[in-house]
Amino acid sequence: MDVAAIENKEPEESTESHEIVRNKNMTRFKKRYMKRNWQTDTPTDENGESKQRKVCDKPVERIKRKKMALLLGYCGVDYYGMQRNPGVRTIEEDLLKALMEAKYITEDDFNNQQNAQFQRSSRTDKGVSAARQVVSLKLPLEVDVAEINKRLPDCIKVFGIKRVTNKFNSKSKCSARTYSYTLPTYVLEPSLVTEEERKQYRITEEKKEQVTKILSVYKGTKSYHNFTEKKHCQDPSALRFMMGFTLDRVFVDSDMEFAVLLVKGQSFMLHQIRKMVGLAIAVLRGHTDHSILDKAFSKEKVMIPTAPGLGLVLDTVHYDRYDAKFKDSHDSLTWSSEEEEIHKFKHEHIYPVIVKGEVEGHSMATWLEKLRQHSYEPSEDNQEKVDEKELVGDDDDDGDVDDDGDGDDDKNINKNGETAEVKADDGKIEEVNKEGKIDDSVNNKTDQ
Repeated sequence: MDVAAIENKEPEESTESHEIVRNKNMTRFKKRYMKRNWQTDTPTDENGESKQRKVCDKPVERIKRKKMALLLGYCGVDYYGMQRNPGVRTIEEDLLKALMEAKYITEDDFNNQQNAQFQRSSRTDKGVSAARQVVSLKLPLEVDVAEINKRLPDCIKVFGIKRVTNKFNSKSKCSARTYSYTLPTYVLEPSLVTEEERKQYRITEEKKEQVTKILSVYKGTKSYHNFTEKKHCQDPSALRFMMGFTLDRVFVDSDMEFAVLLVKGQSFMLHQIRKMVGLAIAVLRGHTDHSILDKAFSKEKVMIPTAPGLGLVLDTVHYDRYDAKFKDSHDSLTWSSEEEEIHKFKHEHIYPVIVKGEVEGHSMATWLEKLRQHSYEPSEDNQEKVDEKELVGDDDDDGDVDDDGDGDDDKNINKNGETAEVKADDGKIEEVNKEGKIDDSVNNKTDQ
């Protein structure tokens, strides 16, 4: 009897469990779902979210922003370079602050400039000036240049702003850069000793030819691992393409003659141009043999003197390929209409500072005293002191990786880790192999 009673209870439990499964409207999920539908009549999407727009308590003014190219010039003598660097005065800091005060960028953009897609065309070192620096960032369609300039110090000036393509990057789209280096001509003549002799000196045609011959050694694609900091001779990124290095002109100011050297290259590394000038001066003055020019480009380590940064100026940033590609849809980045204003700024804020630094500050004269004692052989005692703040961030102004996928990179690394250089004059690509030789076969390859 007891067994039969137990067997009769099992079907009752089974019936109760089946009844719970069949009544799905009594589950907790279904109750919450039905309650939500009962509480609101607003339409919802498949995720149960309301399709109605939420009303913000505080209305926010939405400003339409587009990618712009901004041309500016500056005297960098009292600055720690172009690139933003916490704790020191930089050009970018003052520029972004002026843009924020003019309400062209937000406070968030100021604190994190990548929000506005900010990029500079070239990272100038401590004390280096620029006549035509270009930065790209997102700005409102209507921008008043005067509103920016009145919030900037006199040594920084914005010349113009132009609309560019949405994926324009002032650094990676730059096909070449031209720098000028202004120095007193007496530096090229070692026989001059007194200050009066140096002021009275005027460069001869023979000396000009000597300068031109030495500067021509830099032309072409070479490994500049000895002309920067912390680069190994086999580092592919040390390969740089120089399109030209010439003595452009001479002028007299404050009874002293000055020469302007122009170097045009695809990209430059930290201290590269200053070391190129320093080595050329050392050879011209007879402090070292002419053969050191070949040695500097070999695998050997050579300690090259670094010329003062006072005379170095970013003169022009070239966008030849970009202009050719978008000539029908966007303005050219040659900035020809701003040329008069740029010329005036150079002669009011850049050249006077360089001349004063040489005539009154004796910048080159002081450096020449150190040059006499310079040793070109590497040793622990001969390690050149480098300000660590100058090594923060980018170490050069080489192009970033281009993210728009249009094949516009000015410099590419092939699958073997070798560097392909683009020659701006004729659009050809010269690929440099590990031995430093140019492989022209790359010109026969089709674009991917």
